[in-house]
Amino acid sequence: MNRVVSNKIKDLANYLIEAEKSQKPNNPLTEVEPDLTLDEAYEVQLQVVQDKLSQGLKIVGKKIGLTSRDMQIMYGIDTPDCGHLFENMLVENNHEVSFKDVIQPKIECEIAFVLKKDLKGPNVTVEDVLQATDYVLPSIEIIDSRIKDWKVKLQDTVADNASSGLYVLGDKPVSVDEFNLPDITMKVYQNGQLMKEGVGKNAMEHPAACVAWLANKLAEFDVVLKAGEVILSGALATTIDVVPGDEFTAVFEHLGEVKVTFTK
Repeated sequence: MNRVVSNKIKDLANYLIEAEKSQKPNNPLTEVEPDLTLDEAYEVQLQVVQDKLSQGLKIVGKKIGLTSRDMQIMYGIDTPDCGHLFENMLVENNHEVSFKDVIQPKIECEIAFVLKKDLKGPNVTVEDVLQATDYVLPSIEIIDSRIKDWKVKLQDTVADNASSGLYVLGDKPVSVDEFNLPDITMKVYQNGQLMKEGVGKNAMEHPAACVAWLANKLAEFDVVLKAGEVILSGALATTIDVVPGDEFTAVFEHLGEVKVTFTK
């Protein structure tokens, strides 16, 4: 579907693109354009996505953010948001991330879905998601922001590809038929110290409900979740700040663990 893009949307997209290239965050888009709407923010995101596609990068999945009630309260909202995953965002399990490749990272830990069938909204249900899922994996999402000091409103994070950065996936695929997703427990360790605990139902009562929301939301933009795509379904606990030298390990019941280390 061809989209007509206004100069306002193009300018804001370029504003984010330049911040990413320079690794220097900009002021919030909502300060540059105080009347920026949520729909316009998604249009900015899609324009940035189009720029990456024009460079030859490939979309490999999607991410869902702001799924927990705690995070929604923090932002004063009652809805999640979403962004795109590109092939250059994946970090291998147990590998390192250099601070030269991020701006102001934080981590979130969540359940990743890998699809075996397309999902197209509207009206996608939890059962539809489970039937379309090939397997799930534990994941650490390294969120990042092109906005100074994370001073973001919902429109800012949406425009900024839902504050996406990098992500790490576990190694052992597990079928969704083997356990009850909302009951999965998770523990996150920072440098060996337990920092956060969570459970599957923290993400909209059911992680698959997050994926269903995503499929239905993206239908508004004529976007389909495709077989083979990775879907990061939303954090099971609040974010943790990162400094060079940090090592994070997320241990998920039934799913195993996933680990990443940050270097200078």
